[in-house]
Amino acid sequence: MRPSEMPGQAWNTLDWPYREGLRIDEAMHPLTLMAVGLYGDVLPNQNGAPLRLVVPWKYGFKGIKSIVRISLVEKQPVTSWNVLAPREYGFYSNVNPAVDHPRWSQATERRIGEFRRRETLAFNGYGEWVADMYRGMDLKRFY
Repeated sequence: MRPSEMPGQAWNTLDWPYREGLRIDEAMHPLTLMAVGLYGDVLPNQNGAPLRLVVPWKYGFKGIKSIVRISLVEKQPVTSWNVLAPREYGFYSNVNPAVDHPRWSQATERRIGEFRRRETLAFNGYGEWVADMYRGMDLKRFY
């Protein structure tokens, strides 16, 4: 096993440790949470124990699990998915349903427990609270 492999994985997709990044305004936003629990209990391992980042207006891969280190850096950091597939996963990774992923449409989604697909909302429906952070950005280019 290479040092960058994660034990127990069926496929070695990503190099480890997993790396993710946010801008400081995204990290300090009141909707960004560091979770230590779930439904009134201690956060279980499968949900990222002991500490998980929750950024509700971004895709799930920005909600990193089992945080072991936080670094503040001057330049945009390298992230795991951006290195693996830079044409598919941008650094900002906002839900911009107007820009399709290269392999699938993001225009609709099916929520857990629902049978029918529905229109995907920009910023996962949190636009009223977070869109100002992205004012002036080309959200087609930086999706």
